[in-house]
Amino acid sequence: MHPDTRPTWQALLSAPHWANGRHFNPWGQPSRGLRDLLRWKLGHNPYDKRQAPCVPVVPNDGAYLADPGAPDSITWVGHATFAVQDGGEVFLTDPHWGARALLPRRHSPPGIPLAAVPARAFAVLSHNHYDHLDAWTVARLPPGVDWHAPLGLAGWLRRHGTAGAPPAVQELDWWQSVRRGRWTLTCLPAQHWSNRLDSRRNSTLWCSWLLDSGRRRYYFAGDSGYFPGFAEIGRRCAPIDVAFLPIGAYEPRWFMAYPHMDPADAWRAFRDLGARWMVPMHWGTFDLTDEPIDLPPKVLFEAIAAGAGGAGSAGGAGSAEGAATTDPGRVRLLAIGERWLPEA
Repeated sequence: MHPDTRPTWQALLSAPHWANGRHFNPWGQPSRGLRDLLRWKLGHNPYDKRQAPCVPVVPNDGAYLADPGAPDSITWVGHATFAVQDGGEVFLTDPHWGARALLPRRHSPPGIPLAAVPARAFAVLSHNHYDHLDAWTVARLPPGVDWHAPLGLAGWLRRHGTAGAPPAVQELDWWQSVRRGRWTLTCLPAQHWSNRLDSRRNSTLWCSWLLDSGRRRYYFAGDSGYFPGFAEIGRRCAPIDVAFLPIGAYEPRWFMAYPHMDPADAWRAFRDLGARWMVPMHWGTFDLTDEPIDLPPKVLFEAIAAGAGGAGSAGGAGSAEGAATTDPGRVRLLAIGERWLPEA
Protein backbone atom coordinates (compact mmCIF):
# COMPACT_ATOMS: atom_id res chain seq x y z
CA MET A 1 0.00 0.00 0.00
CA HIS A 2 1.15 3.48 -0.74
CA PRO A 3 1.50 5.71 2.31
CA ASP A 4 -1.18 8.37 2.70
CA THR A 5 0.37 11.55 1.31
CA ARG A 6 -2.64 13.79 1.88
CA PRO A 7 -1.72 16.90 3.87
CA THR A 8 -2.74 16.92 7.50
CA TRP A 9 -5.14 19.48 8.90
CA GLN A 10 -2.23 21.04 10.75
CA ALA A 11 -0.52 21.59 7.40
CA LEU A 12 -3.65 22.77 5.60
CA LEU A 13 -4.43 25.36 8.25
CA SER A 14 -0.99 26.91 7.75
CA ALA A 15 -0.88 26.50 3.96
CA PRO A 16 -0.82 29.42 1.50
CA HIS A 17 -4.33 30.79 0.95
CA TRP A 18 -3.81 33.56 -1.63
CA ALA A 19 -3.47 33.16 -5.40
CA ASN A 20 -4.42 35.17 -8.48
CA GLY A 21 -5.71 38.08 -6.43
CA ARG A 22 -8.05 36.01 -4.29
CA HIS A 23 -8.03 34.30 -0.91
CA PHE A 24 -9.23 30.72 -0.55
CA ASN A 25 -9.55 27.93 1.98
CA PRO A 26 -6.60 25.58 1.34
CA TRP A 27 -8.71 22.53 2.25
CA GLY A 28 -11.08 23.23 -0.66
CA GLN A 29 -14.56 24.62 -1.01
CA PRO A 30 -17.63 23.94 -3.15
CA SER A 31 -18.24 26.02 -6.22
CA ARG A 32 -21.50 27.89 -5.74
CA GLY A 33 -22.78 30.29 -8.37
CA LEU A 34 -25.82 32.26 -9.44
CA ARG A 35 -27.68 29.11 -10.46
CA ASP A 36 -27.39 27.71 -6.94
CA LEU A 37 -28.47 31.01 -5.41
CA LEU A 38 -31.55 31.13 -7.64
CA ARG A 39 -32.34 27.48 -6.86
CA TRP A 40 -32.40 28.40 -3.18
CA LYS A 41 -34.27 31.70 -3.47
CA LEU A 42 -36.88 30.37 -5.90
CA GLY A 43 -37.30 27.03 -4.13
CA HIS A 44 -39.74 26.03 -1.39
CA ASN A 45 -39.04 27.13 2.17
CA PRO A 46 -40.29 24.36 4.49
CA TYR A 47 -40.48 26.73 7.47
CA ASP A 48 -43.61 28.71 8.29
CA LYS A 49 -42.42 32.22 9.07
CA ARG A 50 -45.80 33.92 9.27
CA GLN A 51 -45.64 34.17 13.06
CA ALA A 52 -43.55 37.02 14.42
CA PRO A 53 -40.33 35.69 16.01
CA CYS A 54 -39.88 35.87 19.75
CA VAL A 55 -36.38 37.14 20.54
CA PRO A 56 -35.66 38.13 24.16
CA VAL A 57 -34.48 41.71 24.69
CA VAL A 58 -33.54 43.41 27.97
CA PRO A 59 -33.07 47.17 28.39
CA ASN A 60 -29.47 48.24 28.91
CA ASP A 61 -27.92 51.70 28.68
CA GLY A 62 -24.36 50.31 28.65
CA ALA A 63 -23.20 53.01 31.08
CA TYR A 64 -20.91 50.54 32.90
CA LEU A 65 -18.64 50.36 29.84
CA ALA A 66 -17.33 53.83 30.70
CA ASP A 67 -16.29 52.70 34.18
CA PRO A 68 -12.74 51.23 34.26
CA GLY A 69 -13.52 49.77 37.67
CA ALA A 70 -16.58 47.85 36.52
CA PRO A 71 -16.46 44.03 36.80
CA ASP A 72 -15.60 41.96 33.75
CA SER A 73 -18.68 41.41 31.61
CA ILE A 74 -19.98 40.28 28.24
CA THR A 75 -22.93 42.08 26.64
CA TRP A 76 -24.72 40.87 23.52
CA VAL A 77 -25.48 43.80 21.25
CA GLY A 78 -27.05 41.50 18.66
CA HIS A 79 -26.04 39.15 15.82
CA ALA A 80 -22.22 38.80 16.02
CA THR A 81 -21.63 41.98 18.04
CA PHE A 82 -20.51 41.75 21.66
CA ALA A 83 -19.13 44.40 23.98
CA VAL A 84 -16.65 42.69 26.30
CA GLN A 85 -15.26 44.45 29.37
CA ASP A 86 -12.10 42.91 30.82
CA GLY A 87 -9.87 44.57 33.40
CA GLY A 88 -11.47 47.94 32.68
CA GLU A 89 -10.85 47.69 28.93
CA VAL A 90 -13.52 47.15 26.27
CA PHE A 91 -13.42 45.34 22.97
CA LEU A 92 -16.10 44.89 20.32
CA THR A 93 -16.62 41.98 17.93
CA ASP A 94 -17.86 42.71 14.39
CA PRO A 95 -19.49 45.99 15.49
CA HIS A 96 -22.90 46.44 13.84
CA TRP A 97 -25.39 49.01 15.12
CA GLY A 98 -26.95 49.65 11.70
CA ALA A 99 -30.61 49.24 10.76
CA ARG A 100 -29.90 46.84 7.88
CA ALA A 101 -27.46 44.22 6.66
CA LEU A 102 -27.59 45.59 3.10
CA LEU A 103 -31.22 44.46 2.53
CA PRO A 104 -32.40 42.50 5.62
CA ARG A 105 -33.75 44.79 8.31
CA ARG A 106 -32.77 44.56 11.94
CA HIS A 107 -35.40 42.69 13.94
CA SER A 108 -34.60 44.29 17.32
CA PRO A 109 -32.68 47.46 18.19
CA PRO A 110 -29.07 47.03 19.33
CA GLY A 111 -28.72 45.84 22.91
CA ILE A 112 -26.86 48.98 24.03
CA PRO A 113 -26.63 52.45 22.47
CA LEU A 114 -23.70 53.12 20.18
CA ALA A 115 -22.99 56.17 22.32
CA ALA A 116 -22.12 53.84 25.23
CA VAL A 117 -18.97 52.61 23.45
CA PRO A 118 -15.97 54.29 25.11
CA ALA A 119 -13.30 55.93 22.95
CA ARG A 120 -10.66 53.67 24.48
CA ALA A 121 -12.34 50.53 23.06
CA PHE A 122 -10.91 48.42 20.25
CA ALA A 123 -12.61 46.20 17.70
CA VAL A 124 -11.92 42.93 15.92
CA LEU A 125 -13.43 42.20 12.51
CA SER A 126 -13.92 38.73 11.04
CA HIS A 127 -14.82 39.53 7.41
CA ASN A 128 -16.58 41.99 5.16
CA HIS A 129 -20.13 40.63 4.73
CA TYR A 130 -22.84 43.20 5.39
CA ASP A 131 -24.17 41.55 8.53
CA HIS A 132 -20.69 41.80 10.09
CA LEU A 133 -19.18 44.98 8.59
CA ASP A 134 -21.51 47.98 8.58
CA ALA A 135 -20.44 51.29 7.05
CA TRP A 136 -22.95 53.30 9.11
CA THR A 137 -21.46 51.89 12.33
CA VAL A 138 -17.84 52.33 11.26
CA ALA A 139 -18.48 56.00 10.53
CA ARG A 140 -20.10 56.61 13.93
CA LEU A 141 -17.88 54.75 16.38
CA PRO A 142 -15.79 57.04 18.60
CA PRO A 143 -12.64 58.25 16.79
CA GLY A 144 -10.41 56.56 19.37
CA VAL A 145 -11.65 53.05 18.54
CA ASP A 146 -8.98 51.17 16.60
CA TRP A 147 -9.41 48.01 14.54
CA HIS A 148 -7.79 44.63 14.04
CA ALA A 149 -8.86 43.02 10.79
CA PRO A 150 -7.92 40.24 8.37
CA LEU A 151 -5.88 41.04 5.28
CA GLY A 152 -7.26 43.51 2.76
CA LEU A 153 -9.67 45.50 4.93
CA ALA A 154 -7.54 48.33 6.33
CA GLY A 155 -8.17 50.66 3.40
CA TRP A 156 -11.92 50.16 3.53
CA LEU A 157 -12.06 50.81 7.28
CA ARG A 158 -9.98 53.97 6.98
CA ARG A 159 -12.10 55.31 4.11
CA HIS A 160 -15.35 54.73 5.99
CA GLY A 161 -14.14 55.76 9.44
CA THR A 162 -15.08 58.88 11.35
CA ALA A 163 -14.81 61.91 9.07
CA GLY A 164 -11.48 63.67 9.51
CA ALA A 165 -10.18 60.99 11.88
CA PRO A 166 -9.62 57.68 10.09
CA PRO A 167 -9.21 54.86 12.60
CA ALA A 168 -5.98 53.02 13.27
CA VAL A 169 -6.19 49.60 11.64
CA GLN A 170 -3.86 46.63 11.89
CA GLU A 171 -4.22 43.83 9.33
CA LEU A 172 -3.25 40.27 10.20
CA ASP A 173 -2.99 36.99 8.35
CA TRP A 174 -3.99 33.62 9.82
CA TRP A 175 -1.82 32.65 12.82
CA GLN A 176 -0.33 36.11 13.14
CA SER A 177 -0.47 37.78 16.55
CA VAL A 178 -0.13 41.34 17.73
CA ARG A 179 0.29 42.81 21.19
CA ARG A 180 -1.96 45.61 22.36
CA GLY A 181 -0.94 46.53 25.88
CA ARG A 182 -1.61 43.47 28.00
CA TRP A 183 -3.63 41.85 25.19
CA THR A 184 -2.43 39.32 22.63
CA LEU A 185 -4.71 39.19 19.59
CA THR A 186 -4.33 36.27 17.20
CA CYS A 187 -5.94 36.00 13.77
CA LEU A 188 -7.06 32.42 13.14
CA PRO A 189 -8.53 30.43 10.23
CA ALA A 190 -12.24 30.10 9.55
CA GLN A 191 -14.20 28.29 6.84
CA HIS A 192 -15.93 31.10 5.03
CA TRP A 193 -15.57 33.61 2.15
CA SER A 194 -15.83 37.35 1.49
CA ASN A 195 -17.72 39.66 -0.85
CA ARG A 196 -19.23 43.15 -1.04
CA LEU A 197 -20.63 45.27 -3.82
CA ASP A 198 -17.53 47.46 -3.69
CA SER A 199 -14.96 44.63 -3.67
CA ARG A 200 -14.27 41.47 -5.60
CA ARG A 201 -15.31 38.11 -4.23
CA ASN A 202 -12.63 36.75 -1.85
CA SER A 203 -10.32 39.72 -2.43
CA THR A 204 -10.18 40.20 1.36
CA LEU A 205 -9.51 37.54 3.98
CA TRP A 206 -11.91 36.10 6.58
CA CYS A 207 -10.89 34.85 10.00
CA SER A 208 -11.69 34.03 13.59
CA TRP A 209 -9.92 35.54 16.61
CA LEU A 210 -8.35 34.62 19.92
CA LEU A 211 -8.22 37.55 22.35
CA ASP A 212 -6.03 36.87 25.37
CA SER A 213 -6.13 39.53 28.09
CA GLY A 214 -3.86 37.68 30.47
CA ARG A 215 -6.92 37.22 32.69
CA ARG A 216 -9.15 35.36 30.28
CA ARG A 217 -9.06 33.95 26.74
CA TYR A 218 -11.92 34.66 24.33
CA TYR A 219 -12.44 32.86 21.02
CA PHE A 220 -14.59 34.71 18.48
CA ALA A 221 -15.50 32.47 15.53
CA GLY A 222 -16.87 35.24 13.33
CA ASP A 223 -18.69 33.33 10.60
CA SER A 224 -17.70 29.78 9.73
CA GLY A 225 -18.90 26.40 8.65
CA TYR A 226 -17.86 23.45 10.77
CA PHE A 227 -14.40 22.10 9.89
CA PRO A 228 -11.76 20.06 11.71
CA GLY A 229 -9.73 23.23 12.15
CA PHE A 230 -11.63 23.90 15.38
CA ALA A 231 -9.86 20.96 17.01
CA GLU A 232 -6.45 22.26 15.93
CA ILE A 233 -7.30 25.77 17.13
CA GLY A 234 -8.33 24.26 20.44
CA ARG A 235 -5.06 22.35 20.63
CA ARG A 236 -2.88 25.37 19.85
CA CYS A 237 -4.82 28.00 21.80
CA ALA A 238 -5.79 26.17 24.99
CA PRO A 239 -7.13 27.03 27.43
CA ILE A 240 -10.10 28.94 25.99
CA ASP A 241 -12.47 30.43 28.53
CA VAL A 242 -15.28 31.79 26.35
CA ALA A 243 -16.15 30.76 22.79
CA PHE A 244 -18.51 32.99 20.80
CA LEU A 245 -19.97 30.64 18.18
CA PRO A 246 -22.57 31.22 15.43
CA ILE A 247 -25.70 29.05 15.54
CA GLY A 248 -27.98 30.73 12.99
CA ALA A 249 -28.37 31.37 9.24
CA TYR A 250 -27.97 27.70 8.35
CA GLU A 251 -30.86 26.58 6.12
CA PRO A 252 -30.99 25.06 3.56
CA ARG A 253 -28.06 22.84 4.46
CA TRP A 254 -27.22 21.92 0.85
CA PHE A 255 -26.41 25.59 0.28
CA MET A 256 -25.32 26.80 3.72
CA ALA A 257 -23.42 23.89 5.29
CA TYR A 258 -20.01 25.00 4.03
CA PRO A 259 -20.03 28.66 5.18
CA HIS A 260 -22.44 28.46 8.16
CA MET A 261 -22.66 26.08 11.08
CA ASP A 262 -26.03 24.84 12.26
CA PRO A 263 -26.60 24.54 16.03
CA ALA A 264 -25.36 20.93 16.20
CA ASP A 265 -22.22 21.94 14.30
CA ALA A 266 -21.66 24.80 16.72
CA TRP A 267 -21.93 22.48 19.72
CA ARG A 268 -19.46 20.12 18.09
CA ALA A 269 -17.09 23.04 17.44
CA PHE A 270 -17.38 24.08 21.09
CA ARG A 271 -16.40 20.58 22.18
CA ASP A 272 -13.53 20.52 19.69
CA LEU A 273 -12.25 23.84 21.02
CA GLY A 274 -12.33 22.55 24.59
CA ALA A 275 -13.69 25.89 25.79
CA ARG A 276 -15.21 26.43 29.21
CA TRP A 277 -18.23 28.47 28.10
CA MET A 278 -20.14 28.72 24.83
CA VAL A 279 -21.95 31.97 24.01
CA PRO A 280 -24.22 31.51 20.96
CA MET A 281 -24.52 34.33 18.43
CA HIS A 282 -25.58 34.98 14.82
CA TRP A 283 -29.28 34.53 15.49
CA GLY A 284 -32.27 36.68 16.43
CA THR A 285 -31.21 39.87 14.63
CA PHE A 286 -31.21 39.59 10.81
CA ASP A 287 -33.43 37.23 8.80
CA LEU A 288 -30.84 35.87 6.39
CA THR A 289 -31.87 32.30 5.57
CA ASP A 290 -34.84 29.91 5.58
CA GLU A 291 -35.18 29.12 9.29
CA PRO A 292 -36.98 31.53 11.65
CA ILE A 293 -34.51 33.76 13.48
CA ASP A 294 -35.69 32.57 16.91
CA LEU A 295 -35.36 28.84 16.12
CA PRO A 296 -31.58 28.22 16.54
CA PRO A 297 -31.47 28.15 20.38
CA LYS A 298 -34.24 25.54 20.51
CA VAL A 299 -32.41 23.40 17.93
CA LEU A 300 -29.15 23.84 19.84
CA PHE A 301 -30.51 22.46 23.11
CA GLU A 302 -32.24 19.62 21.26
CA ALA A 303 -28.89 18.75 19.67
CA ILE A 304 -27.15 18.81 23.04
CA ALA A 305 -29.82 16.56 24.55
CA ALA A 306 -29.45 14.18 21.61
CA GLY A 307 -25.69 14.00 22.13
CA ALA A 308 -24.62 15.87 18.99
CA GLY A 309 -20.86 15.75 18.46
CA GLY A 310 -20.37 12.56 20.42
CA ALA A 311 -17.40 11.61 22.55
CA GLY A 312 -15.18 10.97 19.57
CA SER A 313 -15.51 14.49 18.18
CA ALA A 314 -13.87 16.48 20.93
CA GLY A 315 -10.38 17.13 19.70
CA GLY A 316 -9.49 20.33 21.51
CA ALA A 317 -6.80 20.51 24.14
CA GLY A 318 -8.56 22.90 26.51
CA SER A 319 -9.86 21.98 29.93
CA ALA A 320 -11.00 18.38 30.12
CA GLU A 321 -14.19 19.66 31.70
CA GLY A 322 -14.95 21.88 28.75
CA ALA A 323 -14.04 19.29 26.13
CA ALA A 324 -15.84 16.31 27.60
CA THR A 325 -19.02 17.84 28.97
CA THR A 326 -22.45 17.52 27.44
CA ASP A 327 -23.83 19.88 30.08
CA PRO A 328 -26.12 22.51 28.51
CA GLY A 329 -25.28 24.66 31.53
CA ARG A 330 -22.01 25.45 29.74
CA VAL A 331 -24.06 27.40 27.20
CA ARG A 332 -24.67 31.04 28.14
CA LEU A 333 -27.62 31.97 25.95
CA LEU A 334 -27.96 35.75 26.23
CA ALA A 335 -30.87 38.02 25.45
CA ILE A 336 -30.12 41.03 23.28
CA GLY A 337 -28.84 43.63 25.71
CA GLU A 338 -28.11 41.11 28.44
CA ARG A 339 -24.93 41.56 30.46
CA TRP A 340 -23.23 38.44 31.77
CA LEU A 341 -20.48 38.52 34.39
CA PRO A 342 -18.37 35.40 33.71
CA GLU A 343 -16.88 33.54 36.62
CA ALA A 344 -13.22 34.08 37.41
